[in-house]
Amino acid sequence: MFRAVLILAALLPAVAMAGEPRVTAATATREGATWRFEVTVAHADTGWEHYADGWEIATPDGSRLGYRELLHPHVTEQPFTRSLGGVAIPAELGRVTIRAHDSLRGWGEPFVLELGN
Repeated sequence: MFRAVLILAALLPAVAMAGEPRVTAATATREGATWRFEVTVAHADTGWEHYADGWEIATPDGSRLGYRELLHPHVTEQPFTRSLGGVAIPAELGRVTIRAHDSLRGWGEPFVLELGN
């Protein structure tokens, strides 16, 4: 039993580190009538059982404007940056909210990005 406790204790930091996904940086570039986003996500992916599996672009009131699905864990690539183009942003909108999602705990804290209209 003592050995099992030690093994469990050794695993706890890895589980705790996986925490919620965080958007650590983002940029938006206008491309004609739409926008392209480059979003950097940090999450201590542990493998297929717990990984950052997507992120969204939303209005400040939470209406989704775009979603980028992440199809695999990024265990050895942290943080990582992925892009999403073709996002239509209403002209009157001066900022968007970006949130990352993980396969186990759901949505992370919002990241507010000011748009350079």
